Amino acid sequence: MYLDNSATTQVSEEVFEEMLPYFKEEFGNPSTLYSIGRESKKALELARKRVADAINAKPEEIFFTGGGSESDNLAVKGIAFKLAKKGKHIITTEIEHPAIKETLYFLESLDFKVTYLPVYENGIIKIEDLKEAITDETILITVMHANNEIGTLQPIEEIGKIAREKGIKFHTDAVQSFGKVEVDVEKLNVDLLSLSSHKINGPKGVGALYIRKGTRVVPLIHGGGQEKGIRAGTENVPGIVGFGKACELAAAQLDEHYDKLSAIRDELIDKVLTTIPEAYLNGDAENRLPNLVNFRFKAIEGESLILLLDAKGYQASTGSACSSNKLEASPVLTALGLDPVDVHGSLRISLAPESDAFDVDAFVETIAESVQRLRQMSPLWNQELDYDNIMCKKHSDTCKRC
Repeated sequence: MYLDNSATTQVSEEVFEEMLPYFKEEFGNPSTLYSIGRESKKALELARKRVADAINAKPEEIFFTGGGSESDNLAVKGIAFKLAKKGKHIITTEIEHPAIKETLYFLESLDFKVTYLPVYENGIIKIEDLKEAITDETILITVMHANNEIGTLQPIEEIGKIAREKGIKFHTDAVQSFGKVEVDVEKLNVDLLSLSSHKINGPKGVGALYIRKGTRVVPLIHGGGQEKGIRAGTENVPGIVGFGKACELAAAQLDEHYDKLSAIRDELIDKVLTTIPEAYLNGDAENRLPNLVNFRFKAIEGESLILLLDAKGYQASTGSACSSNKLEASPVLTALGLDPVDVHGSLRISLAPESDAFDVDAFVETIAESVQRLRQMSPLWNQELDYDNIMCKKHSDTCKRC
């Protein structure tokens, strides 16, 4: 069972079928004037409308990109370079995706100033901290809608109201939240919003940036003038067609999938926390995505747990796929104030609508067995804990390594 849908999702059959003609029969360049090019242009604009409709935007406010990371870069650099004469201060959080944080590190090398707001144990910023961080030089606030590792939702609507009152541009990365919770650009009060296709059962290599009408950005890619000059380069028509279809499906099935996934999520949280000693939920218990759970288990290595689960047929992760080859503790989890040693024992489980086909009880049992096996070999567990006096959360009495 594949349980790493925050890393990527399987392309749905409906999306795949809609894309197929644009690889062979309808292969025209949408910038050309003859019929096959006009057909590609028509398909591209239909996809643009589908994306816009899914987030309550206008089609002319949607600009296609090569993915969520490019959308983030275009939003942040595009605003920073456009408004640099007005000010060079940007506000963000400590738990942003690398596509935001690395972009901001680059801007800091160009003398921009960045304030990284702290998050607290629940993974959520405090509005008071945001208000205190704003200065006369602040030109942009960028805060992700939902965190990709712990699934915590930030108070985007409230942040957007503050930004608008202060005349500050506001961007949110909605790559993880779109398709799981409502994403309405009017309700969220955002000026820019990033999306990615492959997180919602669309193809990889396609994304979009919503840019509110009247908001100006400096392009990153210059060339033939595609996407109204915001993003040059011949459009990936098959990918964009697939993305548009995926957006249409995600919007139509949002409520159904939310109810289904949140029920599985809650069952999973309850059974893991009541079955496995020294197991903890990372992030807020309420303000979170319906499909994402992040646990930590004391005195084990997350990478070893992933391998044991994989051997049993379950694919999950320890955190973001974008940094899974790094050995240091997750910056997101350490930002919650957790012990770096405990952070290494994390497990991220991200569901998809088809995840209801798997047996939660069997999965939890497999996690419990794997955790117990690793703890038997862990000097941290054997050194710090007294097996004879561990209160097993599954039973009312003290038990011995049940």
